[in-house]
Amino acid sequence: MFKPKFEVLPVTEIRKQFPALERVHNGYPVAYFDGPGGTQVPRYVVEQMSDYLYHHNANTHWAYPTSAETDAAIEHARVVCAEFLNASPDEVVFGANMTTLTFHLSRALSLNYGPGDEIVVTELDHHANIDPWRRLAVERGVTIRTVRLDTATGQLNYEDLERFVGPTTRVVAIGAASNALGTINNLDRIVELAHSAGALVFVDAVHYAPHALIDVKKLNCDFLGMSAYKFYGPHVGILWAKGALLREINFPKLVPAPDYIPENAETGTQNQEGMVGAAAAIDFLASLGGFVASSHGGVPTLDGGIRLSDREGMRRESLRSAFAAMHARNMQLFTRLWQGLSSMPGVTLYGPPPDSSRTPTLAFTIEGRTSTEAARHLAEKGLFISHGDFYAATVVNRFGLEPKGFIRAGCACYTTEEEIDRLLNGVDALRN
Repeated sequence: MFKPKFEVLPVTEIRKQFPALERVHNGYPVAYFDGPGGTQVPRYVVEQMSDYLYHHNANTHWAYPTSAETDAAIEHARVVCAEFLNASPDEVVFGANMTTLTFHLSRALSLNYGPGDEIVVTELDHHANIDPWRRLAVERGVTIRTVRLDTATGQLNYEDLERFVGPTTRVVAIGAASNALGTINNLDRIVELAHSAGALVFVDAVHYAPHALIDVKKLNCDFLGMSAYKFYGPHVGILWAKGALLREINFPKLVPAPDYIPENAETGTQNQEGMVGAAAAIDFLASLGGFVASSHGGVPTLDGGIRLSDREGMRRESLRSAFAAMHARNMQLFTRLWQGLSSMPGVTLYGPPPDSSRTPTLAFTIEGRTSTEAARHLAEKGLFISHGDFYAATVVNRFGLEPKGFIRAGCACYTTEEEIDRLLNGVDALRN
């Protein structure tokens, strides 16, 4: 039996695929540390989106070639996203973004909820996974239970979770990882607890998906949301849901719109080029582990990649290889950044240390500087970095950092040691 040898491309080869990395600002090559808010996009993804728009653009389900090609492109996107998640293609729903999809789902589910029903959210989450559920307190009279954040550890208070989840719990809405602190939650424990009480589990995997390969079958959650622009794709949202639930939920829809899954959960004409781009982003990631697509959508041409056939399971195996290697490399970079910043007086770090279960995303503050001031000064040296609350406003509030907020740096597949050192030097100069 043929067993390919998977090799992950060196960062120098990966960087060649990103035109944004050629940018120079104030004489400095730009280092993008803003990946947690949205990564840069490789050439291959843009080329696939352009090819669709130039040569195949049409609306769906009509009897002429470009419409049939659009149908095929959308089906291909569902297949690729399903392989990314270890799911079925008819369980993949597309939408404007994760926030919109979460509001859409929460309101559809809430048709069966009312006073006496409870929904559990957490202080650690992005508000895209808090406010759509909290809104149901106003619209349906449900009770919201909020699990506290332990600011000493950056972790959830699991005693709260165990106390709040019970017979009247309908949904536990949980983030797989914190976009502010990088904390990875114990999803196995949370899903088991929720299901034992008969509750559904919605997982916000927007920050998690770029850093760990998801397996929804193993995870056994009921719903999972993510955003392609966080893993080198365009601005499009993706919702996974168990097929049986998709068939049962009464999503708001136009009367003539399809009743079959997953299109029953999609409203209006979709961002079709975005769906093509999401699939291309996943194939880009798979190519880092050796996969080269040979089906619809063209062939990635990443230097040094190993050409493999598009046989069943090959994409998933390549993704597994790529994610393992990227996580190991990015955590080495993160550890270098953590250790460097933690040695600087006046710099405060937040969240779990490098040896914890976490993503390579670091929140910190510099004494005497607001996050906006710090980001503006660092940008003068070509260091592009996020600042503020990142829509994790409750986290910022719990640490008493309003309105200053955090400075946030994330490691992506194109981040280098030299860029980490430049950031350390920039922070050191700024604090002095």
